[in-house]
Amino acid sequence: MRIRIDAVDLPGLICPPDARAGDRAAHRNVHVAVQRRNRPAELLDPQPGDAATATWTLECTTTASPAGLDVKGPYVQGGPGGRFIYLSWGAVDAAGAFTLFRRAKLMLAAVPAEALEAAGRGGLLVGRLGLTDACGAPLCARVVPPSITWSAAP
Repeated sequence: MRIRIDAVDLPGLICPPDARAGDRAAHRNVHVAVQRRNRPAELLDPQPGDAATATWTLECTTTASPAGLDVKGPYVQGGPGGRFIYLSWGAVDAAGAFTLFRRAKLMLAAVPAEALEAAGRGGLLVGRLGLTDACGAPLCARVVPPSITWSAAP
């Protein structure tokens, strides 16, 4: 099975400081990427924060469990019943180094069972979401419907 994340409404290249998050200065040249499991420095296809859209496709495997399909893969985090995908936000410096400053957790346990089962049969689960929060900053924390829409695609 594959998971495709389709993102729109990216927040831009500058993220103002957020005192609640301990920021002292604005983050510049903001990018977002999918973080590899157990390798926070390994990111899949970083996209600039001012892109019109961003899309990532992840190769996954599924196994049947008493709770439904369990999804695993190099970019799937967490244990059974608590799996998720990290979208990592970082500032990219002149040398191309990515400095993480916040993450969004796309919670796979919140995928409707019908969509997950259909994707398991058909091969593609699609998550669609906007990446700007209500304050105009990069979306972070737990992401569940209605902030993300999950569906199976052929």
